[in-house]
Amino acid sequence: MEHQKTSPWLIAFRVIFTIALIACTAFIFRNSLQAGELSSARSQAVMRLMNELLGKVGLGPVSEHTVRKLAHFAEFTMEGFLLMLCLRVYTARFVRHVSWPLLGGMSTALMDETIQRFIPGRSSQVTDVWIDMAGVVCGLFVALILLLVVRAATAFHRIKKENRRLRAERERLLREQEEDRINAAMPHQEKPDRRELL
Repeated sequence: MEHQKTSPWLIAFRVIFTIALIACTAFIFRNSLQAGELSSARSQAVMRLMNELLGKVGLGPVSEHTVRKLAHFAEFTMEGFLLMLCLRVYTARFVRHVSWPLLGGMSTALMDETIQRFIPGRSSQVTDVWIDMAGVVCGLFVALILLLVVRAATAFHRIKKENRRLRAERERLLREQEEDRINAAMPHQEKPDRRELL
C-alpha cells in the first residue's frame, strides 16, 4: 500500500507553527521568571502608554493590576491560537481532538503560576490560572473559526472547479451528439449496382 506524499506546504506550516508555539511558550515562561520589581516596572511602562492612548479617545485610566491581568490573557490567547493551528497541521480531524490544545494550555498555565511561586517578589494565584485558561479558550475559538472559514472557502472553490469541469464535459458531449446527428442525416452516396458493372 502506497503512502500519500506529504505536501511541502504542510511541512512548512508544521515547522512555522511549531516554532511559533515554542517561542510563545518560552516568552510566557520568560515573563514568569522575571523578578517582581522588573515585572512591575514593565507593567507600569505599559500602563502609562495605555493610559496615554485611552486618554486621547476619552476613556478612563487603567490600573497596573488590570494591565497585568490583560497581559496574562493576551499571551495565553496567542498560545491557544497557535496550539489550535499546530493541531490542524498535524491532523485533519482538529475539531475531534480539541481537548489536546486545551490540555496543553492548562499545563502551561499551571507551570507558569508554579514558576512564579519561586521568584522573588512574585506570587501565584488561582485567579491567574483561570484568566490564562480563558485566554487559551479565546485563542482556540478564534483559530477554530478561522480554520472553519478557510475550510468552507476551500470546499466552495473545489465545488466551483468541479462544476466548471462538469459543464465543459456536458458541452463536449452535446457537441459530439450534434455531430453524430448531422452525420446520420447526411445522404449516403449510392453504391453502384454490381449488375451495371457487368
